[in-house]
Amino acid sequence: MRFNGVRTAALIAALSALLLAAGWAAGGGGGLALALILAIGGNGVAYFFSDRIALRSMRAHPVGEVEAPMLYRLVRELATSARQPMPRLYVSETMQPNAFATGRNPRNAAVCCTRGILRILDERELRAVLGHELSHVYNRDILVSSVAAAIATLITYLSHLALLLSLGRDDDEDGPGLLGALMMLVLGPVAAAVVQMAISRTREYQADASGARLTGDPLALASALRKIDAGTRTRPLPQDPELATTSSLMISNPFRGAGIGRLFSTHPPVEERIARLERMAGRPKEGSGS
Repeated sequence: MRFNGVRTAALIAALSALLLAAGWAAGGGGGLALALILAIGGNGVAYFFSDRIALRSMRAHPVGEVEAPMLYRLVRELATSARQPMPRLYVSETMQPNAFATGRNPRNAAVCCTRGILRILDERELRAVLGHELSHVYNRDILVSSVAAAIATLITYLSHLALLLSLGRDDDEDGPGLLGALMMLVLGPVAAAVVQMAISRTREYQADASGARLTGDPLALASALRKIDAGTRTRPLPQDPELATTSSLMISNPFRGAGIGRLFSTHPPVEERIARLERMAGRPKEGSGS
């Protein structure tokens, strides 16, 4: 965990440095100052409002014990077992089976399940998925992902701004000029996607493991992942920019892309996640001796 913390800090630092570079490309010293202001403001918004942004993007509505008795009971049992406060519960009416947690800490956490996941999972599988999502909250993954997403969004914005400003810049003016802007336009979003991918993939494996320990049932999570993966393939969400940040919070990639879209997927392969869970349960790998 200590090594993962150091790696996360290094990745966030790399994103921040890239953001400042994009600001310099956009306007020299003035752009650098603008990037610093945007970084502080963007991180503030991510810290205080990331939960509202994610829930709104999925058009989720709050539910209580009366509307969703089984969901409420399972979350309450898991939160009590972990000695953590009860999070707010939401349901999104989308029929794609998925779930995510959001919130900067356990006291401000929210868990959202789609209508699709509530329909296809049995109680044991749903409990395993909820354990995974609560583990994200307890591991403080949501805060890290939200800050990374905010910085990455600002990098993309400044990279485009750098190109627009460089088109009207004289050769003798300060700054990197059109070539530097073009480099930031290409490398900025790509580098941001790579950093986000590294953060998210590591934390998905960790949440699988800690969620399985919380529920004591890694095979239930493996079974749920199989169903969820099949469901997201048949009912992919539209690749709406508003959903891009929330997608990294979900238990399974809600989009289905190819080529570069698949390369920059924020989720590790489902097959590998299932294999790790089965090894946790003591199930031997296929082809190995008993």
